[in-house]
Amino acid sequence: MDKKLIGVDLGGTTTKFAILTVEGDIQQRWSIDTNVLDEGAHIIPDIIESINHHMKLYDMTADQFAGIGMGSPGTVDRKLGTVIGAYNLNWKTLQQAKKEIEAGTGIEFAIDNDANVAALGERWKGAGENDDNVAFVTLGTGVGGGIIADGHLLHGTAGSAGEIGHITVDPKGYLCTCGKHGCLETVASATGVVRVARDMAEEYAGTSQLKQILDDGNEISSKITFDLAKQGDPLAKMVVDKVAKYLGIALGNVGNTLNPAFIVIGGGVSAAGTFLLDQVQAYFDEYTFPQVRETTKLKLAELGNVAGVIGAASLALEFV
Repeated sequence: MDKKLIGVDLGGTTTKFAILTVEGDIQQRWSIDTNVLDEGAHIIPDIIESINHHMKLYDMTADQFAGIGMGSPGTVDRKLGTVIGAYNLNWKTLQQAKKEIEAGTGIEFAIDNDANVAALGERWKGAGENDDNVAFVTLGTGVGGGIIADGHLLHGTAGSAGEIGHITVDPKGYLCTCGKHGCLETVASATGVVRVARDMAEEYAGTSQLKQILDDGNEISSKITFDLAKQGDPLAKMVVDKVAKYLGIALGNVGNTLNPAFIVIGGGVSAAGTFLLDQVQAYFDEYTFPQVRETTKLKLAELGNVAGVIGAASLALEFV
């Protein structure tokens, strides 16, 4: 009988689970709330309890599974199976994820960073078309990324390969949480788009619904900004053009350095769809040299919320 895989996508609010075939097809899915109280002490016990509960529910045993793969925020040591510094999980001390989950479930366990895992998911079953060369950028609260080159997920010396969000797009730009100025994350994340909109609104003298909302002291979001741009709001269009230019510069650098078959754009901001993609494409074409322009394709992510569990499960293929 073919062994199954378990994928776990650990997030600050919810933890998603899936049981998959070795071909990457999801058979069961569920999620639980992530309990970050008591410095995140409940998270790993809750994951173990949920996996064991669902194995019982589906009348399955540990020996039917090749392995469990998990994507986690924070600094991950893949070899030791540990995580540290996942502040949205309240994990300030070293977490022995592999040791505890293997002991609690009796199933082999593999772990990687959550952005890397989403990249693996999109590469395997999504927009990456299972190509050997795929770059993935996720535009959410921050900007994350993952790079698969010649069939291998890149990690780098300190595990920081693929940090596309920290490509410098404006040396005189905003201060980033990483300590340097002008990172892509400061302008192309959901919060970055709002920051660009606020600054441009201050200088804008024409009529604009976006400016009106801000001048009235009301909150905006990246979604509101993109929706107004689609409706032709002049200020919103300028904001989106600026964000698209920064993205085009960063992704152009990725293309020129790595020449992947696909650069896949995911995350909440990518919900703006082809409206954003078409504008980023125009700048990408401007900032890439001919061979890259002709062979590297920009695509929107296809898997949405399941990219994480699918990519996480793919980590367990090493045990098959």
